[in-house]
Amino acid sequence: MSMIIFVGIIAIVLFYGITLYNHLVNVKNAVAKAWANIAVLLKQRHDELPKLVEVCKQYKQFEQSTLQKVIEARSQVQSAGDSQDMDALGQAEGMLRAGLGRIFALAEAYPELKANESFMQLQNRISTLENGIADRREFYNDAVNINNVQIEIFPANILAKMFGFDEKPLLEFSAEEKMDVNLQQLFN
Repeated sequence: MSMIIFVGIIAIVLFYGITLYNHLVNVKNAVAKAWANIAVLLKQRHDELPKLVEVCKQYKQFEQSTLQKVIEARSQVQSAGDSQDMDALGQAEGMLRAGLGRIFALAEAYPELKANESFMQLQNRISTLENGIADRREFYNDAVNINNVQIEIFPANILAKMFGFDEKPLLEFSAEEKMDVNLQQLFN
């Protein structure tokens, strides 16, 4: 009788361990899926930015240093995204968004550029992608938070350590990106 009870307890503990392990796998995969969704949008935006720069370059007097900053930031975002370096990605995203904001603000001074159908389509497309990226960042950070909590709570933390489940970094942004936009500075 005691042997049956002992085997029953072992079976319950084993079943619980398997269930807990599978839950940790699901949480880990949710983080990977959330990152993949961001990566898709980053790639789409990455592909649109050269088109925007080329349209702006058609207007010779358009501020070339702003275009160069956008190109450099685009490269940094791509590099950070490929390596999944969330700190570097946050900084590069801040630089890229500032550059795009400056391009769109400067376009106001070029009525022919602002009226250019290609420019308008690209501006709308990039703005839509930016909104999508912001939404996906929220999902990513939610998935990361769930992952990080799950691998810290008892008894999941024991299995997490045994099987190498690790904490994931949140996608955070620089202090500059969190601040309100200074519109006067954009037009100077």
